[in-house]
Amino acid sequence: MRLLPVIAIATLSLLTACQPAPPVTIPRPPVTQAPPPKPKIALVLGGGAARGFAHVGVIRALEQEKIPIDMVVGTSVGGLIGAIYAADVNSFDLEWTAFQLDKEDIFDFGVMNAVVGMGLAKGDKLEEWVKSHIKTVNIENMKIPFAAVATDLNWGHKVVLDKGSVARAIRASAAIPGVFQPVKHQGKILVDGGVVDNIPISVAKAKGADIVIAVDISANIGNTNITNLLDVTLQATSIMFALNVEHAKKDADVLITPAGIGDIGMLDFTQKKRCMQSGIVATQQAMPNIRKVIEAWVAAHTQPAAQMP
Repeated sequence: MRLLPVIAIATLSLLTACQPAPPVTIPRPPVTQAPPPKPKIALVLGGGAARGFAHVGVIRALEQEKIPIDMVVGTSVGGLIGAIYAADVNSFDLEWTAFQLDKEDIFDFGVMNAVVGMGLAKGDKLEEWVKSHIKTVNIENMKIPFAAVATDLNWGHKVVLDKGSVARAIRASAAIPGVFQPVKHQGKILVDGGVVDNIPISVAKAKGADIVIAVDISANIGNTNITNLLDVTLQATSIMFALNVEHAKKDADVLITPAGIGDIGMLDFTQKKRCMQSGIVATQQAMPNIRKVIEAWVAAHTQPAAQMP
């Protein structure tokens, strides 16, 4: 009889041992979130002679808002301001350098140039000014990628200058037909890039830009004070530049148009501060759109979060 409790306990233990073990909960692997992609942002600076000081304000505002500039492409004065910035990537130094530029520093007019040459001014002074104020000699050595746009005078082709002499490229890109003599460079005869592309958005996109911020300073071409050959040449050039901008600017992701500078003549270097302030204000007004475009690009190119295997 004493064996019965023992047997009962043993039987109960065996039955308990035969029951299935409770399910084991395996923790889910951690979710890894890759850092968000960053778009390559290009700043495209259009031509417009003395109004180009507005570009200084645009760059100042972008830098203050911490909008990265991964590439600069410019035509004419846009190439000049863009080159100063791409060589040093500092908006304060850009302002200091650009504001030293005056009309007498770039226009070497001469009677003989007009009579036997192909322009009223040679352009030597502009090239020397660039050499003395931009220490980077070759475009390939800029701190950020840079290109200036010129026009092949013989064949009417757009020429992208993204290597070789910085000074020579700027001189060619800014050689306004009839004002400056054409420039012999890289086996071609070149004049101002604004003849074919005054706001070279397509160049930036061809170079891999994901987002293009373009600056148009060609608005308001009206001019009732035309009294000599130089005035005629500059006004005809302004009209030509503005017309090709009208077509090209539609391809910009963000277009900045500094306001209130349309009455500034192409050779009026007395309005630098006004132009720069206009560029700052226009860029600040464009900031919501700039951030929206960047955020949309990042969202479209962000991969879904992946689980660790």
